[in-house]
Amino acid sequence: MLLEERMALYELLARLGDLSWLDGFAGGGGSTRGIHLIPGQRTRIAINHWRKAVDVHQANNPDTEHDCADMSQVDPRRYPRTDCAWFSPSCTKHSIAQGIKESAMLADQEGERSRATMWDVQRFDEYFRYRFIVVENVVEVRKWIGFRAWKIAMADGGKCLHEVYLNAAHASRLGAAAHQWRDRWFCLMHPKGTRCPDIDRWIAPRALCADCGDTTGRQTWNIDRKTGLPKDAGKYRTQYSFVCRNCAGPVRPYVRAARDVIDWSLPAQLIGQRLVPLADKTMSRIQYGLTEYGRALVPVEGRDGKRPFSVDVPMRTVTARNETGLLVPPFIAELRGGSSKARRVTEPLSTVCASGNHHGLVIPYYGRTKARTTAEPFMTVTTVDRAALMPNPQPDINDCGFRMITPPEYARFMDFPESYDWLASQISKRDRVRMAGNAVPVNMARDLVGCALESMAT
Repeated sequence: MLLEERMALYELLARLGDLSWLDGFAGGGGSTRGIHLIPGQRTRIAINHWRKAVDVHQANNPDTEHDCADMSQVDPRRYPRTDCAWFSPSCTKHSIAQGIKESAMLADQEGERSRATMWDVQRFDEYFRYRFIVVENVVEVRKWIGFRAWKIAMADGGKCLHEVYLNAAHASRLGAAAHQWRDRWFCLMHPKGTRCPDIDRWIAPRALCADCGDTTGRQTWNIDRKTGLPKDAGKYRTQYSFVCRNCAGPVRPYVRAARDVIDWSLPAQLIGQRLVPLADKTMSRIQYGLTEYGRALVPVEGRDGKRPFSVDVPMRTVTARNETGLLVPPFIAELRGGSSKARRVTEPLSTVCASGNHHGLVIPYYGRTKARTTAEPFMTVTTVDRAALMPNPQPDINDCGFRMITPPEYARFMDFPESYDWLASQISKRDRVRMAGNAVPVNMARDLVGCALESMAT
């Protein structure tokens, strides 16, 4: 989007006037940060069940009223009336990203991103009748047995629903995208009879067309082999891609490399000097990353099928665990989920983006993920440490440096600003990674709130 267009859009949104929001936020509160990037928007009340998450949110939003409460257990009348609402309901029963047993996930009470449920959205709107609602969750929420009933209930309550499938590496309508691959499902809702948002235009990323050059992409759904019909839900590449708006030819959206947010000044221990050897799977991923990229991000999780990836692409999806390590020469290796082995650091990280100089390798230490370069976007950020960094470009694996991705780097993958206060002196690294991985990427919240408000302003 050209700067002139972006400024004109901001001016339009500013004319809408001040609007208040309720934010049932998740993790570190990226949704609130995104809301506040739009002129005239303020979060009147923010709610989360985790005391530490509330403390971090309050430190960064002192003018917002906070309540540390389980939304599923409170009466909506407890809270002040607002114009709009953002909900990030719990996704632990829907997500397949963690790669651990559901019983273990549900036992991790504090690690849950939110205690709100999808039904709390309907319950709160029944009382407040919001002018606009944004609901965020994992794509797998569609597999929830109550999904169809929930949509019917919201529609019967007077809301017009719009489902959106968006990747954090492409959300760049009102600003830069994140350095991370992170697919999410959103539902934008407004009262029936009011103007519908122009979603197709808002989720169209800038892209490169072989015939037309610089253009914007149009989301197009892949054909289902079983039915022969276009799919209508899913993730980037797997279920949908982008085509040129002019010639309908395939295009590749511009993305931001993981390497740009990696701190290459941090030391990394040589692999050959480690007192405790790395796991065999992690070592194989590192070797794969060295062979494929020379520099990569490497998954260190225990599951099979994870590959390293280049630091030249976005980071893979960031989860609640620290599962990615960095190797030099830099390439990114995934730790959890997916089937990739490695990618360059010039691409986004797999759901959290990382970037830095030209010498770094992120190596996940969980599961199947392998290394990837730091030129790619970061893998998806989760709520646990999953990535490590290797800064030594030597071909011998024992001469390569290796370290885990740090909480500040994970926060940057989620598009949080450097000034965001994570209360590092009070909150452990593990909990800060959880907050980053459970949060909504700031750029996604910014663009979707902008999309909603544009329809209200025109």
